[in-house]
Amino acid sequence: MKEILSMDQVSFSYHVEGEEARKAVDHVSFTVNEGEWIAIVGHNGSGKSTLAKLMIGLLFPSEGNVNLFLEPLTEENLWEIRSRMGIVFQNPDNQFVGSTVQDDVAFALENNGVLFEEMVTRVHESLQKVNMADFLDHEPHHLSGGQKQRVAIAGALALRPELLILDEATSMLDPQGRDEVIRVVSELKQETGLTVISITHDLEEVLLADRIIVMNRGKMLKVGTPAEIFADGEELERIGLDLPFALKVSGLLREAGLPLDGEHMTEEELVNELWTSHFSK
Repeated sequence: MKEILSMDQVSFSYHVEGEEARKAVDHVSFTVNEGEWIAIVGHNGSGKSTLAKLMIGLLFPSEGNVNLFLEPLTEENLWEIRSRMGIVFQNPDNQFVGSTVQDDVAFALENNGVLFEEMVTRVHESLQKVNMADFLDHEPHHLSGGQKQRVAIAGALALRPELLILDEATSMLDPQGRDEVIRVVSELKQETGLTVISITHDLEEVLLADRIIVMNRGKMLKVGTPAEIFADGEELERIGLDLPFALKVSGLLREAGLPLDGEHMTEEELVNELWTSHFSK
C-alpha cells in the first residue's frame, strides 16, 4: 500500500519564557496508508491538536521527522505538499472568505492558478459530492452548522487532495450536523478511496475509522481497530475518555444479568441482538 503520511519518533515542546519547556508530543511514530481512515483521539492536553499542527506544517518537530507523500515536510516544500492535502478545521465560519458558496469553494482554486473552465467544473463536482449543489448562490453565513461544514469539505475536495485532515471538524456541530458531516466523509472514502485523518474527541465518530490512535500525555497509548481499542473500556475511562453509548449500555445490561454475545460498538448492533436473542421469541 502507498504510504501517505508517517511520523518517525516525533517530539515537540512548547517554550514559555520563564517556565520549563512542556513536551506536548513525545516520540510518536505511526504510518498512514492510502485509503485508510485514521482517527486520533485523546482528552484535552493529550497532544492530538499538536499532532494536527505538525501534520500540516503549522509546527515543525523538535525531534524526529514528519513525512508526507514519502517526502520529509520542510519549510521549503510546505506549500507544494499542502496543495495535495485538504484541511477542515473546527469552526467553519473561520474558513469562509467568499460572499457565496461557489465563490468560497473556488477561492483556493483561484489561488492555485486553476483555469476558469476547470474551476467551474471542480466547484460543481465538489458541491454535488457533499449534497450542496442547490446552494451555489447562498451566503455561507446563513447556512446551518452542518451545511457550513459540508461547504468547507467541498472546498477541500475541489483541490482533489490525496489526504483529507479533519481537525475537530464536528465538535461545534449539533448531533444532526455532526451526523451529516460524518456520513458525507464516509461515503466519499468508500466511493473515491480518499485517505482521511480525523482528530477528534468524539468516540462515536471514530467507530468508522479503520484504525484508532489513542494519545495520552503526549505519547501514543494504544493503536488498533475500534474493536481492539474499545476491548479495554476501563483503561480509556481511566485517562478521561468516554465510551460509545452502545458499549456502555451493553455493559449495564450484562451487570443486570442479561446475557449478550460480544461487544456492541453501535446502537444498531445492540438492538439487533436484543431483538433476535431476547424479544423475537
